Amino acid sequence: MSNTLPSVTMGHLLRTVRYEVMPTPKMGDQVREQVPTEVTLTVTASPTKGLGPTLDLATSLAADGYDVVPHLAARMISGRSELSEIVDRLRAVGVRTVFVPAGDAAEPAGDYHGALDMLSDLTQLGQPFEHVGITGYPESHPSIDDDVTVQAMWDKRAHATHIVSNMTFDTESIATWVERLRRRGVGLPVIIGVPGPVERTKLLGMATKIGVGDSVRFLKKQRKVFARIAAPGFSTDRFVARIAALAANEKLRIQGLHLYTFNQVGVVEAWRQRMLAEADSLAR
Repeated sequence: MSNTLPSVTMGHLLRTVRYEVMPTPKMGDQVREQVPTEVTLTVTASPTKGLGPTLDLATSLAADGYDVVPHLAARMISGRSELSEIVDRLRAVGVRTVFVPAGDAAEPAGDYHGALDMLSDLTQLGQPFEHVGITGYPESHPSIDDDVTVQAMWDKRAHATHIVSNMTFDTESIATWVERLRRRGVGLPVIIGVPGPVERTKLLGMATKIGVGDSVRFLKKQRKVFARIAAPGFSTDRFVARIAALAANEKLRIQGLHLYTFNQVGVVEAWRQRMLAEADSLAR
């Protein structure tokens, strides 16, 4: 039983996985060619390019039958009028889930200085989306104290349905963080952000494709990420297996995996199929 339960959980996590992609010009074609419609796709937002590319890719893929989760960065939206237009556009193509971070824009575009402001407006607009994700930080945020990030999740809990963690490499930190959330009374299910099994040599190339300004911000934020990915001994296989073991503890309410693909969706999908085959074999 001890061997079977994590394998069953692994299969569930891999079947319900979400792939994060950046809205580059060729991303839609790559997804259609390499990713089955059973995989949920989340589409990031760029402060230099605006929400246009995010919404364009999200609505296009949704129309093709994908379950799409656009990132609606609060600081990139001017206010309730623009938010209402975005809601109408997304609902018209059947989008049921959104992810609401504050976003990296240096200055807010209008009324929303943080995610909570916009989440409140979404609620007042009648909670138009079935699922609303908010950000979580298993490892410390570079500019926000840990106590503040946990308090923020408490404040947002009435407007959200789940938490999506930022990318992490330490399963002990994940377990400690989730247990801390539960002690604080934050009961929202958690989706764990995991680096995909991408080709290391292509990571910097991918960063340059998202715009010069964005690349600088991306690299500054992800310096530790690149170091950890490139370090000997890191394995997405082993990391995900450890998450599956944690997810077998129902009290933690770990609901799924959020895979950062760095737009290498073909590589990530091939990895997922291999891991699924292994998990299904062990579960028999």
